Amino acid sequence: MADTLYRTHPLEHRREALAGLPAGLTAYPEDLFAAVDLRVDPAGPGAEAVGRALGTALPVEPNTWTHTTDGQVVWLGPDEWLVTSSTAQPQQFEQELGWVVSAFDGAAVDVSAQRTSIRLRGELARELLSLGCALDLRPTAFGPGACAQTQLGQAGVLLLALGDGDFRVFVRQSFATYLADWVLDAAEDFSDFRKET
Repeated sequence: MADTLYRTHPLEHRREALAGLPAGLTAYPEDLFAAVDLRVDPAGPGAEAVGRALGTALPVEPNTWTHTTDGQVVWLGPDEWLVTSSTAQPQQFEQELGWVVSAFDGAAVDVSAQRTSIRLRGELARELLSLGCALDLRPTAFGPGACAQTQLGQAGVLLLALGDGDFRVFVRQSFATYLADWVLDAAEDFSDFRKET
């Protein structure tokens, strides 16, 4: 019998605890996804070719993201994006995007094992995030379509505003448990504060 390794979610052991947040807050580990770090000249034909392959243009405005049919394209720098897919296999996704950009001196690297994500939703989600993040998270400053590489608690994260009170928090897998525990602790303090007022 051959040994088989199965990919498991780094937050599986926190799933139940995250499901028990107070009213107005919902947090859960999102399903595992394929992710590729993509480098290509945003003004060149390679960017257009990637846009055709993904079904959406690469976002070129700093700190923005856009949807694809099964994921997101997140601006990380002037010529760098994180491209995610909820349906693709990591190696195949890397190969497909790599094939597109290779003709244009671009690069595509599989980073699927680098990050996981936590979804944070609810009318109190923005306020909870503000307890550990120095960004201006008001809807006028960080509305849907915005993203930022920042710190939440003491963990480096990539934060996406998906909608009003709906956020996706990418975190390195080695910091995932820390971040989940921070969310749980902050939510508990937040719940206590609400009871006092």
